[in-house]
Amino acid sequence: MSGGSTRADEAVGGDQGGTPPKKRKFTFPSALTVLALVTLAVWALAFLIPSGEYKRKDSGAPIQGTYHRVSSGLSFVDHLKDLFLSPVNGLYGIQDTKSGFVAPDNSGDLYGSAGVFLFVLAIGAFITVVFATGALDRGIARLAHALRDRGALLIIGIMVVFSVLGTVEGFAEETLGFYGLIVPLMLALGYDRMVATGAIILGAGVGVLCSTVNPFATGVASSAADISLGDGIVLRFVMWIVLTAVTVAYVVRYGKRVQKNPDRSIVGFLPGDREQGADRDKEPPELTGLHKAVLVAVGLVFAFMIFSVVPWSSALTGKADATPYAWELDWSFAELAALFLVAAVLIGLVGRMGEQKLSSTIIQGAADFISPALVIVLARGVTVIMNNSRVTDTVLHSIEGVVSGTSNAVFGLIVFLVNLPLAFLIPSTSGHATLAMPILAPLADFAGVSRSVVVTAWQAASGWMNLWVPTTAVTIGGVALAKVRYDQYLRFIWPLLVALFVLICGFVAVGAVIT
Repeated sequence: MSGGSTRADEAVGGDQGGTPPKKRKFTFPSALTVLALVTLAVWALAFLIPSGEYKRKDSGAPIQGTYHRVSSGLSFVDHLKDLFLSPVNGLYGIQDTKSGFVAPDNSGDLYGSAGVFLFVLAIGAFITVVFATGALDRGIARLAHALRDRGALLIIGIMVVFSVLGTVEGFAEETLGFYGLIVPLMLALGYDRMVATGAIILGAGVGVLCSTVNPFATGVASSAADISLGDGIVLRFVMWIVLTAVTVAYVVRYGKRVQKNPDRSIVGFLPGDREQGADRDKEPPELTGLHKAVLVAVGLVFAFMIFSVVPWSSALTGKADATPYAWELDWSFAELAALFLVAAVLIGLVGRMGEQKLSSTIIQGAADFISPALVIVLARGVTVIMNNSRVTDTVLHSIEGVVSGTSNAVFGLIVFLVNLPLAFLIPSTSGHATLAMPILAPLADFAGVSRSVVVTAWQAASGWMNLWVPTTAVTIGGVALAKVRYDQYLRFIWPLLVALFVLICGFVAVGAVIT
């Protein structure tokens, strides 16, 4: 899960009193503002882009070669109404089964993202309750203390834990709370601040990049692509193992180099850094029985979520159209939202939070996650405008000729590359997915590639960019907390970025061929 952040520019100005020039900071727009501007731009372009449509299969997939021009049938007032209602339609707009038009009071199928919206709020409630018990924070503190005399194992342990959390639940902004613990510990072991920064940002970041069931990336994208959350999970899991191993090895190698020769540190050492070992042996509080029970319960919840969404018959037989086993749940966002709401209550009961604290924490958790939920709604509202203006298929048709003549591997690479600039403009993974998937997923049908490959290529592009772009709060906030300059961080990470880029291209290309 990613949000917007700031980029600093300097502007010279003064007043009539002759005061020194003031520095003005340019704040990069939030994801909500970016999507509001995108909404206006798409609405305006809908007047210029010709309306058209494809004939479609029973599954809803467009049939290649059947595109033809049609009239949208909308007056200027209708277009204005579409713009006005776009957020509402993005939440609970209903698509008429005959005309395909989306409106709040239609009869037909739900087109809006109400299911995903509630799912995000439920996840927010669950995660906030888990943190409120103190179990996760203390568990990581205990891990760090246990490995304090084994520097390489400490780096590996922290990065693997963060990567697991990243791949299953989008653990990103939450890492900002761990700098106060991990930076002094790494300094005490003879490392520099860059080792701590890399372990935190890259550990969680590579997990999000290779999301397996991350609801804010894989979940939202799969919903927008009209596929199951479990589709493509085998490829993503193998990708997660390999890229996590490479990333961990990169940070460990740099750490050993600095530990052996401090002069090779990219960031150097601030006054007092070399004396940070004073509290190295101070043991954090023990995990209580309640904390252990909470951690076990959290692990079981995510394990059950993975079990409930994986298409086991297809995964085990290798056949996309395999008959589901009787014990497969085939859960989607409605069931998952209910799961995490119930799990939030159960975690609160296990943690003995009490009725009032549990209720207020659930409410606060849902409130904290309203921003990514609204981003999803706004992004879906953009697709409603395109749908009602009947320009979505026209955009598809304009790209059809580019991808239909390419090999499967090349198609996968094109999807990855196209999403890189989009990830810079829209650092919110959920907003990026909701906006891009309705266009990109049908392209896979033309290229004869599984839609799950499009999801994997998209989230890899988003995750790779969010490891370094200054529009990502996790990166820019993390280097600030670690007291590391951003240019130093870029110098540290660029060889890894190249290696990950090559590996991602390989995985996406192979995935497109074998699926």
